[in-house]
Parts: sequence; structure tokens; C-alpha cells
Amino acid sequence: MNIENQVLGLTRLSDYIKAFLSKNSENYNENDVDFELLMKKSEIENPWFTVENQKFALQQWADLLTEENINNWLQEYSVSKISKRVGLILAGNIPMVGFHDVISVVLSNHIPLIKLSSKDRYMIPFLLKKWNEFSDGNVAFEFVERLENFDAVIATGSNNTARYLEYYFKNHLHIIRKNRTSVAVIKGDETEDELKLLAEDIFRYFGLGCRNVTRLLIPQDYVIDRIFESFIGFQDIINHNKYANNYDYNRAVYLLNQEKFWDNNFVMLKEDDKLFSPLSVINFSRYSSLDEVKDFIAANEENIQCVVAKEELGLDSVALGEAQNPGLSTYADNVDTMKFLSVI
Repeated sequence: MNIENQVLGLTRLSDYIKAFLSKNSENYNENDVDFELLMKKSEIENPWFTVENQKFALQQWADLLTEENINNWLQEYSVSKISKRVGLILAGNIPMVGFHDVISVVLSNHIPLIKLSSKDRYMIPFLLKKWNEFSDGNVAFEFVERLENFDAVIATGSNNTARYLEYYFKNHLHIIRKNRTSVAVIKGDETEDELKLLAEDIFRYFGLGCRNVTRLLIPQDYVIDRIFESFIGFQDIINHNKYANNYDYNRAVYLLNQEKFWDNNFVMLKEDDKLFSPLSVINFSRYSSLDEVKDFIAANEENIQCVVAKEELGLDSVALGEAQNPGLSTYADNVDTMKFLSVI
């Protein structure tokens, strides 16, 4: 097994990313120019993947992939002695969202067969190539258009796609992930700075990730304007053409249907019990007791990726502003990928 080389390679990859992100474009060398061009190419193919959001995702990975973090993560698991071929059907809703699955498979002593999302075709291959170089060629992986000759599968898709995948892979060991979203619980005494952190949880990646907050639970007498005020730092989001199209469409629908909503010209708040909200819309409801909040979370547990709230509320939550900063041991759909990989 080459785990030590692979871990060392990941830490070198982290250093490489940090060095790149710390430079101004005037100081780029040839490799840096290629890196920047790759991000611009990704944005051209998929306008949701702005260079800014790609750099944000890269920074999160660079901060995560320290030797201490990786070793603390891996020590909880036994590594498989027999290398298996694990098919990965990756999502493409936010930049590099499938990279955690790839890393997990490799560090479990397996070989990932990677079916990339058509929306995210460039960065993961680039990072894998670098990881392999930094690991002295000890990272095995394959990119495929169709999964064949595999021992297990990890796939991510919409709820409709997941039903098809469950059927298609019913005779194989598998993890099939579905649509999820995240909620935030407002206690009522949050500072202006804390509410600005909540805005990061809502607007980062345009709200397209499963860890993005699409539903707010607020106290009965809470003044809704306080939330709008905290959003101002993200007002330039409306200048993104695809986001603006969603905003215009949803606003027109609400106006035509004479539905009540609050609007600040780049996002809408709507009092609605639904967990999922359309892009550019945040649903909210009011609560009179914490028990109501707990009941709501329990009833929607299978569809909630994470809960954002202040620690003193006593919920199983992450702090405001931390929704997009999951650790290595934080798993999509709360299914332990490494545990699955250790027993296949």
C-alpha cells in the first residue's frame, strides 16, 4: 500500500494550491497561467462555476488537506487489504464537489473509476494529475464514460435519478445520494456580523449546494428587514446572468399568482413551509418554541444536509458562516463513505 506517499502527495497538493492562490496574476509562472486558464475554461463551459467560486473551493481544500487533518481522519478506519474498483458518478452542482469521494476511494486502497459530471470536467482531473505527481505516481485512477467491471458504486443525483440508480445498481454494493438542502435557525439575538456570516451560507455557489441554506426558521416577532440588511454584501449576485434569469422568473410567477413575498431586488423571502426553495428565493417560517424547531428538523431529517444555528440553541448544528466548510469526516447525506469503503 502507498498510503504514506498518497498522504504526502495531498499535503504537497495543498501547498501547491495555497502558493497559487497567494499570487497576483503578474507573478504567475507558466504553470500558474495554465491553472488560471483551466478555471476560466470551466467558467465558460459552466457559468455557475465562476473563477471566484472555484478559488473559494480550492482554498477550502487547501486548508483541509494538512497532514494532521488527514491522519486524524484516517485513524478512525481500517484500510482495505484488497484493492477494489469503485465506480464514482460525480455531481456537478458546485466546483469539485466529487473530490471528497475520489480521495476517500484512493485512501481506502481502492481504484476510483470516475464518471465526471458534464458540468465539472476539468478541475478534478487536473488535481488528480498533480496529486499523482506529488505522490511519485502512487495514485491509481481511471476516467470512464460508462461504468464497467466494478465492485461497488457511489453515485450522486437528483431524487428522480436516484430511483433509477437504485434500480440499476441493485445487485452491487452502493451508496446512492439524493437531493438535500440545509436550514438555518435564527435565535433572535444574532449580531449584524453573525447575520452576515449566514449570508455566506445562503449565497456561496449561488445557493446550488446541498449545504446552502434554503429555509429559515425565525422567532415569531422577528423583524424580517434585519435579514435583508445582512444580505447587502452579496447584492452583486444579481449581475450574474443565469442567477438573474432565475430571480426574474420566480418574481414574475409570484406577482402573477399574487403571492406575498419580500424582495430586495436580488433575492426574495417567502413565508412557506416547504424545505426546498427555488433559486433566488429563501423560504422562511416563524416558530414560537424550540420544540417546534426540533420537530421540523426531525420530520425533514432525510432531506436536510446540515442545520446552521448558534451553539446555545442546543441543536446538532454548525456555526453561522460554516456551512460551506465541512471537515474530512463530514459526509454527504450523512452516510459514512470511508466506513462503506473499508468493508467492500
